[in-house]
Amino acid sequence: LTAKADVLSASAANTPARLGVGANDTVLTADSGESTGLKWAAVSGGLTAASQWRLTTNFDGDQEPINANLEEVDAPAGFGILGSSMTESSGVFTFPSTGYWLVRFDALYYYTSESYYTDSQIYVTTNDSDYNIATYGRSGTGGSDYGNPSSQCIVDVTSTSNVKVRFHVKTQDDNATCKGDTDYNYTYMTFIRLGDT
Repeated sequence: LTAKADVLSASAANTPARLGVGANDTVLTADSGESTGLKWAAVSGGLTAASQWRLTTNFDGDQEPINANLEEVDAPAGFGILGSSMTESSGVFTFPSTGYWLVRFDALYYYTSESYYTDSQIYVTTNDSDYNIATYGRSGTGGSDYGNPSSQCIVDVTSTSNVKVRFHVKTQDDNATCKGDTDYNYTYMTFIRLGDT
C-alpha cells in the first residue's frame, strides 16, 4: 500500500494486489472484469428525477384527458426540478427515462351545489395506443364546498416511446369546477423516478 485509502485486494489466489483510492464520492464495487475483482464507481440508485406539472386555468365538467392549459411548475420561489423533465403533448405525458416512476394526481374542485362525485384518474399505456385506467380518486359534496380527490400509482416505464400517462377528471354534472392557477398548485401532477426498471 502506497497512499492514503489504498485497498488491499487480490488478482488471483495468494496474489495480493493494490487498488488505489477512487475519486471522491465513489464507492467500492465488485466487478469480476477488473484485475482485482473490485473497482471504484459512482453511487447508483436513489432518486434521479422529480418534477410537477399543473393546470393553469379553471374548467367545468369532464376533461378526458386534460389536454390544455398545462405547465411544468415554476413558481413560487423555491420550487425545484430534479433531473430531466417530463414532456407533454395534447395531454399525453412522456417520461424522460426508463425506470420505476411514482405518478400522483391531485385535483381541486369547487362545488357550486350538490355533486355526488368528482374523480381524478390516471390512465397508462404500454404501447403508445391503448390506455387503461390505473387509479381512481373520488370526492363529493352535499352543497357548496371544496373537494380534493387524489390518486397515485407506480408505473414501470420499460420504454419511453411506449409507456405514457394521461390524466382525466370526471364529474357527475357541471356543478363542479376543476381549479387551476399559474402561480399555485391547485390541480397538479407529480412525477418521481424511484429507481431502475
